[in-house]
Amino acid sequence: MTDTFDTSHATDPAWLRSHRRAVLDFYYPTCMDEERGGYVAQLDEQTGEVYDPDSKHLVATCRFVVNFCRAARDDGPDWALAAAEHGVDFLLTHHRDEETGGYHWLLDGTDPVDERRSPYGHAFVLLALAEATTVGIDGAREALDETYALVERHFWEADENLCRSELDADWEPVEPYRGQNANMHMCEAHLAAHDATDDERYLERANAIARRLTVDLAGETDGRIWEHYTADWDPDMEYNVEQKAHQFRPWGYQPGHHAEWAKLLTELSDRVDEKWPLTRAEELFAVAIAEGWDAEHGGFYYTHNLDGEPIVADKYGWPVAEAIGAAAVLAEATGEDVYQVWYDRLWEYAVENLVAPGGNWYSKLTEENEYVDTDEGPAVEPGYHPIGACEAALQSFDA
Repeated sequence: MTDTFDTSHATDPAWLRSHRRAVLDFYYPTCMDEERGGYVAQLDEQTGEVYDPDSKHLVATCRFVVNFCRAARDDGPDWALAAAEHGVDFLLTHHRDEETGGYHWLLDGTDPVDERRSPYGHAFVLLALAEATTVGIDGAREALDETYALVERHFWEADENLCRSELDADWEPVEPYRGQNANMHMCEAHLAAHDATDDERYLERANAIARRLTVDLAGETDGRIWEHYTADWDPDMEYNVEQKAHQFRPWGYQPGHHAEWAKLLTELSDRVDEKWPLTRAEELFAVAIAEGWDAEHGGFYYTHNLDGEPIVADKYGWPVAEAIGAAAVLAEATGEDVYQVWYDRLWEYAVENLVAPGGNWYSKLTEENEYVDTDEGPAVEPGYHPIGACEAALQSFDA
């Protein structure tokens, strides 16, 4: 715990860049696998020591690329661009299956150990390649368009304006499940691709996904975002009801995803001449705060049930980071003081509870904000969410 955070720092571009640099410095250069390529994401959150040098998760690889590209684009350290190029090369050489074009979910060193084709993973490939395009990394634009075509061919369900779920290495379905999380990140990736290329097809796709999930389907669940669906895109209220703390597919409403959608919809509203994205952004931010914020201890409950009661009361770092980004862009878009108030409150909570001595963020805390060791299994969060919070804030307060 630190002393009470001076919230005047939170809108200071110099402080935001310093905070972003601290997160980057926690991982770099330890994360750089100079022998096999790519990155090592498995760093102990308290010591910074590597606890697994071999696992290379597709999402972690892509998120590292995004982090380094964002820094390189905004007067970051002089090594940021080379670090991003290092990751793009590994992504296209080792995660990518040269024969099918698909991207492996998990590698051991450079050997595929999980070859499933995940729409969630491919969304992050799109995002990484979009960010790489903005800083001029060789081959990124071509690979971005190729990946768009790959998603279009194998994942996109045109009748639904959404992407289907997991496929195997031969692009065959492995489950009837449909999920909002992968599609939310597809929306994010397509917004970034539009920013990088000015190609309207990316914006049209982002708009279609957003409207389908946050207006059409959310209309079936009182305006809230349900996570899990059947193959016909009907809400599946029983999916993972016995696995409420599942890493990627927990049962229940996730306040963090309501905040994340609030950020994405506000960004979308700045790119389209339509009123509904900003309206829904404000509504979803209000839901995240009203039903997810712990008024006693601070932080967001990970999930809550249909009646708004907490299910998994642990506090994760990423929902707070996403809410910071949402509050920042909403403050700029609406001019309403309430978003500035929440922006300050969220940063204060983060600095006092989530920011580790090394400059990184803790992934998980207890309900009472005690540290939880998460050093097991392949890591997927190399500072992507806090760096994203800084990115959104800089766009809003460094105009």
